[in-house]
Amino acid sequence: MEQMTAAPPGRATPWWRDVGPPEWKALIASGSGWMLDAMDVMLYAFALGAIRDEFGLSGAQAGALASVTLLSSAFGGIGFGILADRYGRARMLQVAILVYSLCTALTATAGSVLALVLWRTLVGIGLGGEWSAGSVLVAETWPTAHRGKAIGIMQSGWAVGYMLAAGLAALVMPRFGWRPLFLAGVLPALLAFWIRRHVPEPAQWRRGEPTSSPFRGIREMFRGALLRRTLVATGIATFLMFAYWGLFTWVPSFLAAPVDQGGAGMGVVRSTGWIIPMQIGALGGYLSFGFLADRFGRRPVFLIFVLSAAALVPLYGAAATRPAVLMLLGPAIGFFGHGYFSVFGSMLAELYPTAIRATAQGLCYNSGRAVSALAPMTIGAIADVHGLGPALGTTALFFIGAGILMLLLPETKGQDLD
Repeated sequence: MEQMTAAPPGRATPWWRDVGPPEWKALIASGSGWMLDAMDVMLYAFALGAIRDEFGLSGAQAGALASVTLLSSAFGGIGFGILADRYGRARMLQVAILVYSLCTALTATAGSVLALVLWRTLVGIGLGGEWSAGSVLVAETWPTAHRGKAIGIMQSGWAVGYMLAAGLAALVMPRFGWRPLFLAGVLPALLAFWIRRHVPEPAQWRRGEPTSSPFRGIREMFRGALLRRTLVATGIATFLMFAYWGLFTWVPSFLAAPVDQGGAGMGVVRSTGWIIPMQIGALGGYLSFGFLADRFGRRPVFLIFVLSAAALVPLYGAAATRPAVLMLLGPAIGFFGHGYFSVFGSMLAELYPTAIRATAQGLCYNSGRAVSALAPMTIGAIADVHGLGPALGTTALFFIGAGILMLLLPETKGQDLD
C-alpha cells in the first residue's frame, strides 16, 4: 500500500487515502464486470416485448425465459464460488466474464425458443459466477473500515449497466430490431484480458491452502453456529431476489405497454426517459448504502432501505396513467429498490471464514436467486389477469419479509476477516 501523507492538524484524512492501487484495481475489475454483466442481462428485459411478439409468447412464457437465466445463475454462482475458493478469485472472475459476454452475443443467433433457452441459461451461469468471485475479491482486498463503501461502489455498476442497456435499446431496437442489440454483449470479454494482466489474487487467499474437497465449504456452512447464519442469509437473499427480479424485469414492459394491458403506454423509446432517472436513483442507493453501513451498521441501514421500497412499489404500480407521478417516484424506487444489495458483499464476507468464504457467498446469494427464478414468471402470470401495475405492487410483501429476517443476523460492522 502507498505511504500516506499525514493530514493537517484538526483535519481528518480522507477515506480514499487509506486505499492503494491493488485495492482500486480489484474494485475496478469487479465493478466493471458487474456493470457489464448488468448490461448483458438487462438487454433481455428491454427486448422482452419484441421477443414475446416474434415467438408468440404469453406474459408468463416470456417471464419464464428470464427465469431460466436466474435459475442457471444460481448454479453458476454456487459453482464459481466453490472454484474461487480453490483456484482463486481473480482467475474465476475472468472466466465468468468470458462466459456471459460470449453467450449474450450468441443470443442474437437464436432462431427458436429452445435456442433462446440455451443461450440465456449460459448467460445466467456467467452472471452468478461474476458476483461470487468479484464480491469476495473486493471484500478480501479492501480494509475493514471501508469494505462497505467498496462493495457499494461495486454494486453501483449494476445501475450503470442498466442505463447502458436502456440507451442501447433506444438506439438499436427501433431501427434494427432486437437481435443486433445482443451483439453488443460481447464487449465485456475485453475486460477479462485486462484482469489477467493487472489484478492479483488477494493476499489473504494466497496465504491459505486450497480445500482438499470442493464440497468442504458446503458441509461446513451447514454445521454448528454457521447453520443458522446460512439459513437466514439464504432466506434474505430469496425474498430480496424475488422482489427485485419480479419488479425490475417487468418495469420496462410496464412503462412501454399499452394502457389497456395495465401499462403506462409510453413505447420503448419514450419509456427510456423514465428508466434513466430510476437508475440514477439506483446508483445513488448503491453508493449511499455502503457509506451509511460503514457509519451506522449493516442492519439498521438495510431495514430503512427495504421497508421504504415496500412502501413505494404499490404506489408506483398504481400510477400507470400518471406519467408525472411515475417520474417523481422513479428515482426513489431506484434508490431504495436497489441499494440494499450492497449488504451482501460485505456482511456475507464477515459472517464466514476465508477458506469457505466464496463458497458461502455463492451459495447463500445464489440459492436465493434460484428460488427467485419464479418471480418474472409469477409477476407475468399475475399481469395477464390483473395488469402489470397491480402485479408489480405485490413485490412489496417480499421486501417486508427480507427486513424481518435481517433481525435474526448479527451486526458485523467493523469486523475483520479471518
